[in-house]
Amino acid sequence: MMRFKTLALAAVPIALAAPALVAAQSGSPLSRVSAHLKAVDTMTANFSQTDRKGQTLGGTLTLKRPGKVRFQYQKGVPMLIVGDGKALTMIDYEVRQVSRWPIGDSPLSVLLNPNKDLAGVAKVLQDNDQVLLVQAHDPKKPEFGTITIAFAKVESAPSGLMLQGWTTLDAQNNRSTIKLSNQKFNVAVADSAFRWTDPRKRGPRG
Repeated sequence: MMRFKTLALAAVPIALAAPALVAAQSGSPLSRVSAHLKAVDTMTANFSQTDRKGQTLGGTLTLKRPGKVRFQYQKGVPMLIVGDGKALTMIDYEVRQVSRWPIGDSPLSVLLNPNKDLAGVAKVLQDNDQVLLVQAHDPKKPEFGTITIAFAKVESAPSGLMLQGWTTLDAQNNRSTIKLSNQKFNVAVADSAFRWTDPRKRGPRG
């Protein structure tokens, strides 16, 4: 099941108030993205994740900033990814293996940290009336890969931006694409959503 590791990490990916649209139009593209991230405390969505071989997996995404995220894969996929605010944990229930690494070592840190300074790691690839594409890559940590995030410009979304998904590219040129649907923002999300059962021993973690 470790074959899903790159697929899972690549796939992580965002938006709710109409008045925010004015602020979104008045700043630079990166400042609008930052405003959006700060405006969204929680998010739930369905996701579809496709790797470079065309393999597609689905599931549900739950996010709570700062740093908490859960990728619950579809039935039949014995894998789970959970971020507890400090680290990301991938649990492979098929082989009873747990892998853990700092959130800052993942491209997802751009989406999970609303206070991250985007100026040093991100650039705008496209900005028009309908779409905003932003690419993030830490030049000091090239081994962490690149994430390209797609926003649709939607008046009713936080800061006028609706996260559509993202594509990640790791240091080995493994590409993975996430597409989101049924996004819901600033809904109640309990901290218990980021607990998990350790397959190496009985009992919840988180």
